[in-house]
Amino acid sequence: MKTEIEKSVKDIAVTVKNLHITYRGLKKTSIRASWKHFGDKVELFHALKGVSFEIEEGKILGIIGKNGSGKSTMLRAIAGIFSPDKGKIDLHGHSISLLSIGVGFNKKLTGRENIYLSGMLLGFSEEEIEQKEKEIIDFADIGNFIYKPVKTYSSGMYSKLAFAITAILETDIILIDEVLSVGDAKFKEKSYNKMKELISDDHRTVIIVSHSLGTIKELCDEVLWLNDGEVLMKGNADDVIPEYEKFMSKD
Repeated sequence: MKTEIEKSVKDIAVTVKNLHITYRGLKKTSIRASWKHFGDKVELFHALKGVSFEIEEGKILGIIGKNGSGKSTMLRAIAGIFSPDKGKIDLHGHSISLLSIGVGFNKKLTGRENIYLSGMLLGFSEEEIEQKEKEIIDFADIGNFIYKPVKTYSSGMYSKLAFAITAILETDIILIDEVLSVGDAKFKEKSYNKMKELISDDHRTVIIVSHSLGTIKELCDEVLWLNDGEVLMKGNADDVIPEYEKFMSKD
C-alpha cells in the first residue's frame, strides 16, 4: 500500500521551485563604445524572480499578467527551452509539449516534414507519427501548403499546423501560449472545441497563457497571476481575476 506522501507525489504533474531566469543584453550605445566598455554595457533583466508553485495532474492552470510579467518565459522554462539560473522544475516523469507561435518549427522544412520533426522531438516514433499524419493534416486544413516550406506560411497557417500537431499527438502536459486567439473564426471554434475535449481527460494537465480573461474563466481550474517576474496570487478564477482587473485598472 502506498503512503500518503507517495500518493501526493504521484498526483503532482509540475513542480516549480524558487525559479530565477535572467536575460542579458547590451544597453543602447554605439558599437565603438560597446567594444571599448563591453563589460559595463551589459544590462540584466530579471524575467522570473523566485517563482514557486505546483500543479496537480489533470488540472488546468491559467497564467495571467501584464506584458513583460514573465508568462511566456515561464512556459518556455517548463518546456525545457530556457534553463533556470536558479531553482528547479520537476515534471515528475510526464511528457510535455509547447504550443506557441514561432516556437518548434524548422522554417526551411515543409509542413509535413515538420510534423515528423515535431513528433520525434516530443518522443513519438516515426511509426506513431505516420499513424496520425492524415489526422493532423486534415485538422490543420491548410491545403497544399502542407508540402511547402513553413517560412511561406502566414501566422494563421502556422498556428493551425502547430495546434494540429499538439492536439493530435497528445502528451501528458500541454502548454499553450496565446495560440487559441490566432487564426480565422472557423479554426478558432474548431481549436477551442478540440482543446475542451483534450482537457476533459482527468489525467492531462494544461497550462494556458492568455490575455483573454473569458478564456481563462471558462477553461481553467486555477489561475496564477505573475507581475514583474513574481507571483502575486494563485487560486480559483473567481478570486484571482477580480483582483487582477482592479490592479490593471489603476494603470
